[in-house]
Order: sequence, then structure tokens, then C-alpha cells
Amino acid sequence: MAVRTRFAPSPTGFLQVGGARTALFSWLYARKHGGRFVLRIEDTDLERSTQESVNAILEGMTWLGLEYDEGPFYQTHRFERYNEVIGLLMDKGLAYRCNCSKERLETLREAQMARKEKPRYDGHCRDQHVSPEEDHVIRFRTPLDGEVVIDDEIRGRVVVDNAELDDLVIRRTDGSPTYNLTVVVDDHDMEISHVIRGDDHLNNAPRQVHMMEALGWQVPTYAHVPMILGDDGARLSKRHGAVSVMQYMRDGYLPEALLNYLVRLGWSHGDQELFSIDDMIQLFELDAVNRSPSSFNTEKLRWLNQQYIRDTDSKRIAHLLSSHLGDRGIDPAQGPDVVAVVEAQRERASTLEELADISLFYYRDFEGFDEKAAKKAFKGDADQALEAALRRLEALADWGRETIHETIAATVSELGVGFGKVAQPVRLALTGRMASPGLFDVLAGLGRDESARRLRMAAELVEKGEVPVA
Repeated sequence: MAVRTRFAPSPTGFLQVGGARTALFSWLYARKHGGRFVLRIEDTDLERSTQESVNAILEGMTWLGLEYDEGPFYQTHRFERYNEVIGLLMDKGLAYRCNCSKERLETLREAQMARKEKPRYDGHCRDQHVSPEEDHVIRFRTPLDGEVVIDDEIRGRVVVDNAELDDLVIRRTDGSPTYNLTVVVDDHDMEISHVIRGDDHLNNAPRQVHMMEALGWQVPTYAHVPMILGDDGARLSKRHGAVSVMQYMRDGYLPEALLNYLVRLGWSHGDQELFSIDDMIQLFELDAVNRSPSSFNTEKLRWLNQQYIRDTDSKRIAHLLSSHLGDRGIDPAQGPDVVAVVEAQRERASTLEELADISLFYYRDFEGFDEKAAKKAFKGDADQALEAALRRLEALADWGRETIHETIAATVSELGVGFGKVAQPVRLALTGRMASPGLFDVLAGLGRDESARRLRMAAELVEKGEVPVA
């Protein structure tokens, strides 16, 4: 049987990291085995499903590069097919109408809980004749005896007594099909061979298997992926950083870094940490997925992202960085080449947002000097050091890193001081702080005119004792 996997989100919110990891595992398995990856939008919750959420899911998938081979298919476009299958189940005596009132069901539930029993429908209408003209739901007739066995690729063998299950509703009073019915029909019609999904769906699997077997359909292979927890062991939520996938883009993460992080949440290959997409496809297998929940660690993600910023082609990083600079009111064309800025700064930032923040001095004046650095670097004869460096730098015919280096060295020799007595005030005058790329890279990046302007301004402020601090 050809491998066909699917990602089937409900469009009731944004694509978050848990869903993105499920999509990644399904996508990788299909790619690994030369199969097909299907995107299905499970939008039967008409009250909560929105087009905005659909768009956010599609946008997140595109940004991550998880291209789908078929779809997106929408469940709301398939109601006729669902009703056809429900009719087939009714004709075979595998489903029945139920007119139990909400009040009866609630009373039943309360009594069962009082007896410390698992709440379940008691089959009251199983052998009743309920007219199709009165309000009713349709329930699937679950086998009363025996057990259902699921050989899960991650969880292993899962055995459930049929006595633990009840006759689930497959069509509501308003005529709309329920989740478990639509999933069974879709997975069959779309020829899904492997259902890879979160383990919060594990309790649905026995019900779905029963329906497939009742209809004589092939049961797919299941793989239920453990949930993702926060660092504190609680279910991942917004307070742990469980935000929309697209928020990670806005926060300056690279899609390949996020994918690398997500694939390592519950899966491993020895001690390897960095995986290219090709690595993931080649190495990923479901039997290597851990059965235990994984903990989301933002610092680990930041570390991974820094590795990708450092190792990715400078032109691509510069292209991505430009939009973050634009968000800060910077026109990257009005200043140093962004590629050169990236190469000077990339080791110093974990995200593109950080990279943009620490690179602003290349493109506009800073509001003031770092106070602690100014007290250290702008004391004594700092104004003379700035003026001497300015005089020599302005006279340079060739504005290159090597000639700049030679000029600063000559200034140090002329003044008869240590290198730091010149380099520190010059660096602070140019960048506003001491933490920055190498001094010669800064000078080369800013250019002769801008470097001279900043040095002249700083020398005058130091001489007057009017140094503004931020």
C-alpha cells in the first residue's frame, strides 16, 4: 500500500507548535517513503471555524516549507458524502436514531458519576423505533463484546474493551456529522495509509477502528505523538511561548531552525542536534519517536536559531533582515551593504530581531552613549585620541579594513598610549556602546564620511563635558 499521510487541523485558531510538529512528522514520513502528504481542513465546527484561521494555517505551512501534495480539502464541502455513509450504516443496522433528551442524558451522567462509573450512553434507544420525523441524533452501534486492538507505531499495542465504549453520536440533531464520522470517511476516501496525530486523539482511535471495520474498510496505521509540555511540566500554553508559528517568523526565527527544533521534540538520532531538511527526511522514522511528552525550551530554540543565522548564506540572511530593519523605520539602501552588516554581526545575535536591534547604529544616530561605557572610555584625554584618529582617518586615500587598521595603529603610536586608549573611545563614538563588531569592521561598514562625522561630534561633546547617555 502506498504511503499517504495527512495533516488535518481545525481552523479555530492559528497554527501553533504542536500542530506544526504533527504536520512535520507526517510530511517527513511521506517524503521518507516516497508517499503523498495531504492537507485537510476539518472545519465542521461552524461556530468556531474562521477563514482567518484557515489563512493562518496555510500561511504557516508555506513559511515552514511543508508543501502538501493534495488539498486543502474542506470537510464542509463533503456533507453529502458523510450523509451517504451514515445512510449506509443505517441500512446495515450499524447505526440507529436516538431521541434521548438532554435532561435524560444529564441525569444518566450524574447517576453514573455518583456511582464512580465512567459516564457513557446506556444504549436506551438501541432497540427502539424512533421516527425520522422527530428530533433525534444518529448513533453508531458499537460492539458490546470483545475488544479493539491498535498496534500504534509509537505507543505500541493498545487494547480497549468494547465494554468501555458507548454508542457515539455520528450525526447531530441539526443534521451535521460529528468529528469521528467525518475523519473515518475522509481517511478512507483519501486513502490515508498512516494517521500521524497528537495522542489527545488516541481515545478516538478505537471508535474510528470500529466504524472502519463495520464498513469493511482498510484500517490505517496509527501513530499517536505525545504532547508537548512547558518547562514546568504543564501542558504547553501561551505562557510557555506556545504562540502562532507566524509569530516565530515575526520574532526573527528562521523556518529551518524551527523545523530542526520541532523534529527534536520527541525524536532523536544519536546525539546529533543540527539536521538539514534532507537529513530529517533520510533519518526520520516513527519507531524512534519517544513515547513520553517533550518539554519546550525557548533557550534551546534560540541556540539553534543562532546556529542557523551563523551558517546560512549571508545574502539570504540579509534579505530576511531587511524587513526587520524596515519595521524599525530603516531603509537598508540608505547605509552600509546589509550583507556586510550580517557578516559583521551574525555571531552576536540569536534572532533576526536581535540582529536588527544591534545593527541600528549602522543606519541612524543613537540617542545617547552607554553610561557605564562613557564613564570609562570618555575620560582623561579621550577627546585628543578621537581628534587624532579623526585627523588620520580623514586623510586616508584607501578606505579599506587593512588601511584603517594601520591608521589606528599609527594613532596609538603617535600618542604613545595603549591600544585601548584609542580604540575604546573610537568604538564608543561610532556605536554608542562597547559591545559591537570589531572596530575596523565598524569603520569600514560606516564609511569614511559617516565615521568622521560621528568622531567629530563625539570629540566635541567630550571636550565640552556634555556627553549624553542613554
